[in-house]
Amino acid sequence: MSGTATDVLCVRFLSSGPFPGQFSGQSRGAEPEHYPALLRLLHDVTPVVQPLPPDGALADVRGARRYFGLDAVRLARLIRVRALALHGTDCAIGVAANPLLARMAAAHRHGRPGVTAVPGTPAAIAAFLADKPAEALHGVGPATARTLRSFGLGTAGRIAAAPPATLQRALGAAQGRRVRDLARGIDPTPVVPGAPPRSVSAEHRFGHDELDPDTRRRALLTLADDLGYRLRGEGQAARALTLTVRYADRSATTRTRALPEPTAHTPALVRLAYALHDALALQRARVRALSLRAEDLTDAGSVPRQLSLDPAEDRRRRAEAAADRARRRFGRGAAGPAGQLDAA
Repeated sequence: MSGTATDVLCVRFLSSGPFPGQFSGQSRGAEPEHYPALLRLLHDVTPVVQPLPPDGALADVRGARRYFGLDAVRLARLIRVRALALHGTDCAIGVAANPLLARMAAAHRHGRPGVTAVPGTPAAIAAFLADKPAEALHGVGPATARTLRSFGLGTAGRIAAAPPATLQRALGAAQGRRVRDLARGIDPTPVVPGAPPRSVSAEHRFGHDELDPDTRRRALLTLADDLGYRLRGEGQAARALTLTVRYADRSATTRTRALPEPTAHTPALVRLAYALHDALALQRARVRALSLRAEDLTDAGSVPRQLSLDPAEDRRRRAEAAADRARRRFGRGAAGPAGQLDAA
């Protein structure tokens, strides 16, 4: 539960400089190649660091407060100074009593560098959460948020004030209790130290500034197909996909979205890659390169396969397996989806 101490930081590493469509003062995500070094910077402050790829981390600073003689907000400012001095990277940092509130405090900055702290008192937590939309609560997905809105519970304040019976009727007993706790700022989840989840990436660099969205989508098809083939060959499945778009002015935009279920199925990767690209609305952007990264990999054999009543889906998976066999025997160019680019 949330207490009065604010011991948890959610750090989002940023890179300075605008990208197309970005309003003044906002920053983009840090470059992926800098991420390990930035995590090491956090480990210099506290050993309790939980990576949140591609550009963030949670940090429990209870021990660090005693060691440095600083409160959590001052430690957050120290991290900002070190990140800027050592790596030229600024941060958006949320400081709060638990991971839920720290994530939301970091998101509250909307990509702007700086520190936002949520005091640990019940009144301060309730005031911070009151107007936050239901989907801003970490763990509340779009479907759950739609259900809540249909009951008139579109904000965390309304959810927290709703009778438990209403939430049980809307979401079921267990889910209703969990969402009510989230809306009241209660999160028993600890910060779990660990290495960043393994990932696999592929990149396509254009020979010139690419303005054509159809060509960019063909590049994404090529990259997603390459990732799917490699994942299936290694017996891995991805839980999320990250798209990085690099522009002619050397700036970049990075977006990550979770897959509905862990998968190495190329069509599922392609659909999410297209959705990430289209959401950026890059009508006039001068794009130099696109990269896709399959995130948070897991053993494909441990992933339950959802049964499908669509015979076309089964045919697509059988065709994919046959294409993989042809590639292994005759080379990567032996089979692949129509429309992909010649090289990635």
